[in-house]
Amino acid sequence: MNDPNVVIIMADQLRYDALGDHTPNINKLRDESATFENAYCASPLCVPGRGAFFTGKYPNLTGSLHNAKVEAERDKGVVGVEHGNLYDLMDNNWDSWHTGKMDFRTEQKIHTNSASKTHWLPLEPRYKDFLKKHNKKRPGGEDFRGVLPNLMHGDTTYTSFASTPKTGLYDEDMKYFYDGFILNDTLHAISNRDKNKPLLLNAMFFAPHPPLHIPDPWYSRIKDVELPENVGRWGRNQSPLQLYNLPGIMGANKSREDWREVWRVYQGFVSLLDDCVGQVIDKLKEEGLYDNSLIIFTSDHGEMLGSHRLWQKMCMYEESIKTPLFMKFPKKEDIETRAITENVSSVDIVPTLCDYVNLQEPDGCSGVSLMPLLKGEVLERDHIFVQFDGNGSTSNMSRSILKDKYKLIVDFFKDELFIELYHLGDDPQEMENLVFEAENAQLVQNLIHDLKKHMEDTGDALALSEDTYETFISKYQTFAD
Repeated sequence: MNDPNVVIIMADQLRYDALGDHTPNINKLRDESATFENAYCASPLCVPGRGAFFTGKYPNLTGSLHNAKVEAERDKGVVGVEHGNLYDLMDNNWDSWHTGKMDFRTEQKIHTNSASKTHWLPLEPRYKDFLKKHNKKRPGGEDFRGVLPNLMHGDTTYTSFASTPKTGLYDEDMKYFYDGFILNDTLHAISNRDKNKPLLLNAMFFAPHPPLHIPDPWYSRIKDVELPENVGRWGRNQSPLQLYNLPGIMGANKSREDWREVWRVYQGFVSLLDDCVGQVIDKLKEEGLYDNSLIIFTSDHGEMLGSHRLWQKMCMYEESIKTPLFMKFPKKEDIETRAITENVSSVDIVPTLCDYVNLQEPDGCSGVSLMPLLKGEVLERDHIFVQFDGNGSTSNMSRSILKDKYKLIVDFFKDELFIELYHLGDDPQEMENLVFEAENAQLVQNLIHDLKKHMEDTGDALALSEDTYETFISKYQTFAD
């Protein structure tokens, strides 16, 4: 068995800056890994984000644009049948297992398709049945959900429900919690693998996605937290269109002190995730797999957690789209455990894996292999893109381009758009929108041009006009701070 094991551990809604003293197991894995310090999701939402991750293609190309919670837009929540994915690419030669969240949705319903060779242990409906069998309650519930308006097709508003920043103690045992169930499945997969093949394991944990209703000792573990400066604070010339979006509706009216308890429990939830990761790594070592495994640790997207006075994700600020990304290579590989600062995207994972294990990359990948970076070379690419097309249906939308240290954001809501420009080197918490500064006009024009071309090349349903910047400035300059 010459091929390496490949283990992908994905958290859900883990902020890039959420690790610390409370995550010793993840920290140790990071210390043994090549670390990408500027890694970004392709979409700050579960379903399209994972669709991009597992295909290596931007959401515009896969057709998976949002979580498709309304029947009229079900087709916009699945990856088209013509697109290859990580499971199909690898499950011939690898013994492939999936555990946990099943937010990678495909037109052919990959996890129930008899043609798939992967062992599927999805969270649902198995977790629901498990709780019912043991007469245990599910975390969360109505007390942890709030009502909000959701726009569909740009002209129809319907009532929706989403998790709020409420916190609470889940008083059942860890084995009845989401991640206890996923951890048990993951350990089972490692133990019951086909030992005649290398292992492919995709362990999709729930933590630290809300509801923030978690068991002890993790609920009580974190006593004090230090809040980033932008928590509970609105940035200078921040996009007002976020107030029409779930993050603003749910988060804008909380004070900085309100967020302190939310942070305390969220970090406890991250500590719970860390304990799960530690047990997975211990099991890999016990089974003699660790030294010959490529282990990728990441998250599908981030969490605002009060930064910019916003909650959850679904926007283009760093806390929402930037993710942790570590790659621990087999012991035999001569790859440095160093920090890599170039901007990379989740669409780069499939090309990187194909390059590393010598598989044919699917046609039309948006991403590129990161192996040159890992070997100390440079990428022939200077920008990446992120898109958001709505939560449960097509509604609030955003597009972003990252190039060098600059980020351009264009927010759309109904007939409006709002532009933001940030220099992430000088202003990593994005509190100073530079778009109204006259000296940045040409830079903004250039970034809009590149973003416009990307949108056209990927068949985006949205379009930017040649005079987007001038029209925006003429409308909004008088309102700028």
